[in-house]
Amino acid sequence: MTSPSTGKNVRFCCDRVYHGGDYNPDQWPESVWQEDVALMRQASVNIATLPVFGWQALNPAEGVFAFEWLDRVIEKLDSAGIDLCLATATASQPAWLDQKYPDALAWDEHGRERPHGNRHTFCPNSPNLRRLGADLVRALAVRYGKHPRLKLWHINNEYGGSWPSYCYCPRCAEAFRGWLQERHGSLDALNAHWNTAFWGHTYQDWSQVEPPYATGEGAVNCLRIDWRRFHTDSILACFRNEAAVLREITPEVPLTTNLMGPFFSLNYRAWAEDLDVVAWDSYPMWDDPAATTAFKHALMRGLRGGEPFLLLEQSPSHQNWAPSCRLKRPGELRQLSYQAMAQGSDSVMYFQWRQSRGCIEKYHGAILEHHGRSDARVFREVSALGGELAALGNATLGGRVPARVAVVFDWESWWALAASSGPRRDLDYLTEVLPYYSALHAAGIQTEVVGLDDDLDRFDVIVTPWTTMMTAAQAKRITARVRSGATLVATHFTARVDAHDLMHEGGAPGPLRKVLGLTVEEFDSLPAGETNGVRYEAAVGPLVTADTEASVSFLCERLWLHTAVPMARYTSDFYAGEPAITLNHFGLGRAYYLAAKLEPVALGILLRSVCAEHGVTSPLAKGVSPPDGVEVTVRAATGRELVVYVINHASADRTVVLPLGAHRDLLTGDLHRGQATLAPRGILLLQPILKST
Repeated sequence: MTSPSTGKNVRFCCDRVYHGGDYNPDQWPESVWQEDVALMRQASVNIATLPVFGWQALNPAEGVFAFEWLDRVIEKLDSAGIDLCLATATASQPAWLDQKYPDALAWDEHGRERPHGNRHTFCPNSPNLRRLGADLVRALAVRYGKHPRLKLWHINNEYGGSWPSYCYCPRCAEAFRGWLQERHGSLDALNAHWNTAFWGHTYQDWSQVEPPYATGEGAVNCLRIDWRRFHTDSILACFRNEAAVLREITPEVPLTTNLMGPFFSLNYRAWAEDLDVVAWDSYPMWDDPAATTAFKHALMRGLRGGEPFLLLEQSPSHQNWAPSCRLKRPGELRQLSYQAMAQGSDSVMYFQWRQSRGCIEKYHGAILEHHGRSDARVFREVSALGGELAALGNATLGGRVPARVAVVFDWESWWALAASSGPRRDLDYLTEVLPYYSALHAAGIQTEVVGLDDDLDRFDVIVTPWTTMMTAAQAKRITARVRSGATLVATHFTARVDAHDLMHEGGAPGPLRKVLGLTVEEFDSLPAGETNGVRYEAAVGPLVTADTEASVSFLCERLWLHTAVPMARYTSDFYAGEPAITLNHFGLGRAYYLAAKLEPVALGILLRSVCAEHGVTSPLAKGVSPPDGVEVTVRAATGRELVVYVINHASADRTVVLPLGAHRDLLTGDLHRGQATLAPRGILLLQPILKST
């Protein structure tokens, strides 16, 4: 895979489960460094990420570099056998840079220059910011690029991770106009694509186009969508600016940056091609369902076609920015770490090593807390987990989740729905997508989270929840896959608008009209607390029988059917008796349409039944679903036995029917056959025992 601007990508693979995290020695006196390294060995830390926020310490003035302190830190880590994830240290620009080059500072959405401070306050289109960042990266690469402990470059940190995520300065406004000219070709085309004749907002000169300031244009939806596309490209260009230096000097060292899961401001699918490995920071809230966390891992895994990823950050205890600093309970860190591995991670890493004494993150969790004691609960749990991971060796590495089911998550649909006035104010795309993944997760059905432009050939079932923005080319690929035998499950508000947020001619579902065999006449957005119902008049797969009833809410569409047939009809309101769930046979495949939002239990049964039509079930014996609260995931690597992860997220014991045959738990060595009972937070890593021939 070749990046358009940073050269050839490097194949990334681990030789062991990476266990470590962010280490910020520049924030501490040198007198504690030796103690840090000794305690890292005690905690089975085998990799350290540093110095993420070290720009000022490494580069105290333009053209002046101070690497001696970092030399000494790296020497200590090296002597302890600890590998390096070396950061480019450009996440927070120093005060001298902002003072000398004010163009490096971002402007906010009110058109005001932001003062120096915080982080991610840089203008992504500042030539001085890019030049000086590249100077530091070059100096780092020259000095440390050949170090035998260097395993990975970590570029910048959590791009866009402050508010606002974008810069609204005059330079970005001008760059935006240039970007628009390249994208749309002419001012007439832009006016047509943006439908600016609405309210008489037609532009007569490029200079009239402004960013979507907080007090500016708010009625042209695609202006805001294109602004997000522009900033995704602009911030990605900053990444590429540093990556180009590293690929030139250290072409054999892989590189990444830490993503943030379903992060609204940046379309990470545009970034995946430039990364040698996807890495991300997982910070679930204490009350997040296990399926929500699994979905975020699957989303990150899916960015590069299901390749293993790196869990680069998690908190071992508190998250100081959460509504409350709730501790992870005993065993919870282990549980979440193995869940990340079950979903595709080859690392378990933390923010951070030593807890900060002051400033905004002094109450954020760390492996080594303020008291500095290694007999503390958190340190002991991290150490025990590190020991387990070391004992696993490479047995879990490199495995992919063998998914035959895909759920589409599309950033541009997210942006389009957020920019739209309607169909309802409480609509949140992420919230609406999650139930479809969660239903499959609860059934133990291995599921990939993909984009509309990804390869769909390996999937037998494709689910497109609220994929409102869809191009003809994207629809053509879905149509071809259904024609060749796959099943499409499309929902209300699928394929309503094109890439410019214009309604498809002829109405929804636009370019999917033929494969779905219907047209949407109108939609009814139900007020909170109001429901309708549906009654099946035909069976759907082996689990949904005729006359089954279910509740629907939130949004109901009325349909004209062409070649589709009704599987269920509404039971209430003036559209009682009209089709609510339809099926269209198309080529060798099938296309279901869910015109209304099914309640979770009914949605789960329907999705399981559709999957069963393709023989897709859980990996457990006879394809049974796992008990409530139990996660079952499979990872399979070429040339080695698969690993079945069984994790009990419930608050009570759960007895699980295991896959057929005998299995050995990689964590304990115990032999399991038939079934197993797991305590709360209990974990099994099962590998089949093959009979000798």
